[in-house]
Parts: sequence; C-alpha cells; structure tokens
Amino acid sequence: MKKIDWLNEIENEVTISDTEGIIIYMNKKSIHNFSKYGGENLIGSSLYDCHPESSRSKLKELFINQKPNSYFILKNGIKKLIHQVPWFNSGKYAGIVEISIPIPDDIPTFQRN
Repeated sequence: MKKIDWLNEIENEVTISDTEGIIIYMNKKSIHNFSKYGGENLIGSSLYDCHPESSRSKLKELFINQKPNSYFILKNGIKKLIHQVPWFNSGKYAGIVEISIPIPDDIPTFQRN
C-alpha cells in the first residue's frame, strides 16, 4: 500500500485492515495510542486479537456485511467517536478503516436544512 503522509498529520487515530482483519496501516497517532500494546508492531497482526470477545462478533459482522459502524467511547476521561467504514480498492472490498476522533465536551451542534 502506498504511504499516505497526510494521515500522519491529523489529530485522529487511523487504523486500516485488510479483508481478513489484518492490520496493514496505522498512522502516527494510532501507533502512539496503542504503544503499550505493541504500537507499530501491531501492523501485520489481527484486529481480532486487539479486541475483547464481546467486540469480536461485531467486528466479524463488519467484515461480512461491509457496512459502516459508529459509536462513542469514554476512556481515560476522553470521549471519542469511533467510526469504522469499509474501504475499496478499484471497486473491490479491501477491508475496514477505523478512525478515532476525540470529541470536546463543549462541541457545538448546528441545525442545517
């Protein structure tokens, strides 16, 4: 996979896996966030090994159904939006991209019609 430098410059964690759930890319923020679990050494390992059993079945559904999944987590006092989406290479399903976005407590909401 071609290196995508701009992903290393954003404040969001980005982790990309192939169709089998093998991690093929982590940006700097993702590597840093998961440093106590191996950081960059997680590239080449399975996403399933990085999640508890309760999350593994949801992951499996994502790979089978190829549909987006989003949820919030609160970890170490930081609220984050986790957004998991399928990615495609030349129109062919290629795996899952997980983006973790820190959410400020005072984030505004705008109604647009």
